[in-house]
Amino acid sequence: MSPREPSSGVNSAPAPSPDDFVTALLTASRVLVGVSARSLTVVEDTVTLSQFRALVVLVGYGEVNLNRLAELLAVNSSTAMRMIDRLLISDLVTRRENPGNRREVLLAVSFHGSAVVRKVTEARRQDIARIVQAMPAGQRTDLIAALRGFADAAHEPPVSFDPGVAPLW
Repeated sequence: MSPREPSSGVNSAPAPSPDDFVTALLTASRVLVGVSARSLTVVEDTVTLSQFRALVVLVGYGEVNLNRLAELLAVNSSTAMRMIDRLLISDLVTRRENPGNRREVLLAVSFHGSAVVRKVTEARRQDIARIVQAMPAGQRTDLIAALRGFADAAHEPPVSFDPGVAPLW
């Protein structure tokens, strides 16, 4: 009997292969990338997806220096600096001298930048809620457990949904 042939037991479905998990997650990620792209339309041409990710990181981590931001975004410092320069022009971030080290600047999300993050995240939340509602009810609980496990394995902190706090990404 091959590994994909049903057994004579009660549960005759074959166990998913590692490739089945990867394929399912890649397909789901395409859906989520689409949700992400659509959500940015609510702020018109204010930010790119990369710039939005920088804003989200600043919301989540607070004030950081350029090197730390680059590290969190997994980009080099010059890429992070170009991104910050564009966000400064749009008044979406702030930059100030570090009082503890005058050679260093500290970056933070501005009030306007926080508003952009909230607006885009709410659009994403609504789009994802619509998709989840279209799923069979019995699969939703399993989805929550699976996605929490996936996020935990990737060391991704949970998204906050406190209306008084800007949600993460």
